[in-house]
Amino acid sequence: MRLLFASQNQHKLEEIKPLLPPRVELLSLADVQFEGDIPETSPTLAGNALQKAAYIYTKFKMPCFADDTGLEIDALGGRPGVYSARYAGLNKSADDNMEKVLKQMNGETQRKAVFKTVIALAGMEDLMFFEGIVKGTITSEKRGSNGFGYDPIFMPDGYSVTFAQMNMDEKNKLSHRANAVLKFSKWLMEHLK
Repeated sequence: MRLLFASQNQHKLEEIKPLLPPRVELLSLADVQFEGDIPETSPTLAGNALQKAAYIYTKFKMPCFADDTGLEIDALGGRPGVYSARYAGLNKSADDNMEKVLKQMNGETQRKAVFKTVIALAGMEDLMFFEGIVKGTITSEKRGSNGFGYDPIFMPDGYSVTFAQMNMDEKNKLSHRANAVLKFSKWLMEHLK
């Protein structure tokens, strides 16, 4: 089965690929020569995931999934949340986003946070959603060089290292995205029989 992933983030593609059933041929947007922006204007993670999946499905008429991920920090009232990727501004980097969070969290003792990923699938039966969550804390400084996004400042509960200090196999055993993808993968295996 061919399945198109509506993301231009190569890191996400590399994380997701080993978690899908072997019978799934995962295609990237580069594989279908898509360039340009995908709308992402919903106020919710599920809404953004659906918007992206539906947009690419409409263009290519191929089963398509998309994800949206947000870091929700208790002390910041759930921010950055749905705005995680552009928290420091539209043209800012992941480092800028982390610096903004660390600055806002300076001196804060309550550092609990939740990473959430929602996957939306379009083009197979009804629209489907799969959610993954991991709880943790925000560190006071960046640690590690693996991963991407907020990984250097997010330490999952029960661990003394950040996602960025783990290798991909370690992270894929517990991350929010891995949790969502494994639910999605299980569903796919049941429906590919």
